[in-house]
Amino acid sequence: MANKVKITETVLRDSHQSLIATRMTTEEMKPILTKMDEIGYHALEAWGGATFDACLRFLNEDPWQRLRTIRDSVKKTKLQMLFRGQNILGYRHYADDVVEYFVQKSISNGIDIIRIFDALNDPRNLKTAIDATKKEKGHVQAAISYTTGTIFTNEYFAKYAKTLEEMGADSICIKDMAGLLKPYDAYDLVTAIKSICKLPIELHTHYTSGLASMTVLKAIEAGVEIIDTAISPMAMGTSQPPTEPIVATLQDTPFDTGLDLEKLDEISTYFSVLKDKYLASGLLDPKVMQVDVNALMYQVPGGMLSNLVSQLKQAGKSDKLLEVLQEVPRVRADAGYPPLVTPSSQIVGTQAVFNVLTGERYKSVTKEFKGVVKGEYGKTPVPIDPAFTKLIIGDEIPITGRPADAIKPELETLRAKIADKMEQDEDVLSYALFDQVALKFFEKRSEGKRIAGALAANSEAKYHVNIREIK
Repeated sequence: MANKVKITETVLRDSHQSLIATRMTTEEMKPILTKMDEIGYHALEAWGGATFDACLRFLNEDPWQRLRTIRDSVKKTKLQMLFRGQNILGYRHYADDVVEYFVQKSISNGIDIIRIFDALNDPRNLKTAIDATKKEKGHVQAAISYTTGTIFTNEYFAKYAKTLEEMGADSICIKDMAGLLKPYDAYDLVTAIKSICKLPIELHTHYTSGLASMTVLKAIEAGVEIIDTAISPMAMGTSQPPTEPIVATLQDTPFDTGLDLEKLDEISTYFSVLKDKYLASGLLDPKVMQVDVNALMYQVPGGMLSNLVSQLKQAGKSDKLLEVLQEVPRVRADAGYPPLVTPSSQIVGTQAVFNVLTGERYKSVTKEFKGVVKGEYGKTPVPIDPAFTKLIIGDEIPITGRPADAIKPELETLRAKIADKMEQDEDVLSYALFDQVALKFFEKRSEGKRIAGALAANSEAKYHVNIREIK
């Protein structure tokens, strides 16, 4: 028997992360939040991923305050975030005490569902985050980083889903970050997972290759309970499939979402105006709205592709793009076939650029690529050839255990470093993830308060002068 399909709306996080490099501001979100809360979405994906970094680095916003602001307006709908396991929202592994504290503060500031994934699908990198979320009574959505390749069979993913279920997950997400999942493959994959795993399944995909809406439909037919979509003005391209056409497609079927298209149109109208603003400012490049079937050939997510183009442009070597795209799968194979998702996508992509530009493979190796080969990020899906490991890391000893076991508790040390700058408990976490960026933000924040204080004092003085004149 079919179930009503639930929808998680991504416009507050992944949609604008994918289309405009996460530059939507909290002020731009605020006017529409109450109406979004009335729609009947399963959840609003509103935080995590790159939002944290973008708030601090580019928008001069406190990401914690953004979360509290959204929570203040969203009373009925669950709030969801994306969490990179032991990487949290940063680009290295953090000590367990930092991971635990981050989870605690995310939930106490308003998050209901934490989608936890690991770039290598190494379950050891998810354990601390899963346990911490359970302890805080949050919903653990454990995610499978979907990719393609000879070892990535439906059985491989189903077995991983079963492992996540046994670790305490409340639901499973198929996270297709590059739009590689094809419709009939999605049907078979969902069927395989459901045959051994009893948890609800959510599908997250991107429109990059043009397949996403068809893939979502076949996944629903196979029994997926929840799907990620984006309101239409901020959908498609490198974003998610559009919400309204899918709602319309499922109307009067056993999968009917129950969402009201007229109410959704109000949300759409609001974001249409914002989209026009992004296009006019150049923040939204029309190129990212196009279908790019190369994603299927080179397995390169949209964000990674724009990164490669940017790196080559800076080096004055834009003509080398095809060579780099052909080198990416070779570097990925050498490195044990990591799925191409943050941070492994950037690591593999940058190494491919180096290999092409230097004219000799692995003549110059990045610190991060060495880290992947050494085992600093966890266990790769396929063991790396020992001869290749020696070529990259020399006589260094590879890490075979859980990488975080080698990291000492760091929360108290971090706290001590910024004791004079902390205005809230959460500041230590902002500093832990993005130290230099956070310090600059703290400086701007205190400067802003000084200016505001001076203006208020000046205004108060004028008020007293005026009162005396009246008397």
